[in-house]
Amino acid sequence: MAFDPTGFSISISDRDGCAVVVIRGELDLATAPDLEAALEERLDTGQDVVVDLRELAFMDSTGLRALVAAHARVEGTEQRLLLVRPRPGAAIERILAIAGVESVLDLIDDV
Repeated sequence: MAFDPTGFSISISDRDGCAVVVIRGELDLATAPDLEAALEERLDTGQDVVVDLRELAFMDSTGLRALVAAHARVEGTEQRLLLVRPRPGAAIERILAIAGVESVLDLIDDV
């Protein structure tokens, strides 16, 4: 296993037929493709997906784009993509606010 200086990881579990995707570390240009692939794989099977942002330390515009693209993919379908809000005061909370996507993405408080 290669050393990942960003500490990025994805763990996926299944809860009542819903994929729970927990992302940790830094979601950026180097790691966003990993998240995109994980989300596409789950969405392709028709699963609802919950992405937990509470362990995410950093996210750049490519990470944000991955989340928005996944949201756009399920919009207008019966499939759901939910995001667990980042911890209060976390940098990710501010990034979502500055980008103005809080009102567009489906945010929940807990899994």
